[in-house]
Amino acid sequence: MSLQATRVLAIRHGETAWNVDTRIQGQLDIGLNPTGRRQAERLARALAQEPLAAVYSSDLSRAVDTARPVAAAAGRPLRLDAGLRERAFGRFEGRTFDEIAQAWPDDSLRWRRRDPSFGPAGGETLSAFYDRCVATAERLAAAHPGEAIALVAHGGVLDCLYRAATRLDLQAPRTWLVANAGINRLLYTGEGFTLVGWADLGHLQDLSLDEFADGGAAADRAGPAA
Repeated sequence: MSLQATRVLAIRHGETAWNVDTRIQGQLDIGLNPTGRRQAERLARALAQEPLAAVYSSDLSRAVDTARPVAAAAGRPLRLDAGLRERAFGRFEGRTFDEIAQAWPDDSLRWRRRDPSFGPAGGETLSAFYDRCVATAERLAAAHPGEAIALVAHGGVLDCLYRAATRLDLQAPRTWLVANAGINRLLYTGEGFTLVGWADLGHLQDLSLDEFADGGAAADRAGPAA
């Protein structure tokens, strides 16, 4: 495998109503809320001058709708890869953190302790999820030595990529931000990922001003349908 580095821009999808409600989305196909759509547009403008050779996205709509304007600004087709999907959370999906703790206290404790062998009923174990998303990111990056690519995925995927790049254990507490539509920069060679920069949010400053520019304030105040 070539040791010529691939520059990887790893990006979490924009905000959803379920993010705001701390409700587990997993692999349910939840769309962006109005803030998330504005974040996606800001992201695309911020990356318009990046020489991206390819833009890849999870096939879930919250990631697709974040990645689509990025691909358009780069003049590249959007490529979907199910390997970039969020962790499958089985019976946890659709529930808030508090609801999970009340319904399955033992499972909730194992989940919060980041037990690598634990997976909710019908979902993935943490270790299997880590292996899946890191292998996917490595495969995509390996196809573009010497180039730059964007990967638009999910919070759990970004957490795994940070750990892979910094060689942190799966059970180490998360002390870094995984922000919606933040720009995170990695390098990939045949030796793996290394961290370049994390949680660049400069393009999202004063985001609330956008709603007045596009006439969306009233709709935003009403909130998304339940």
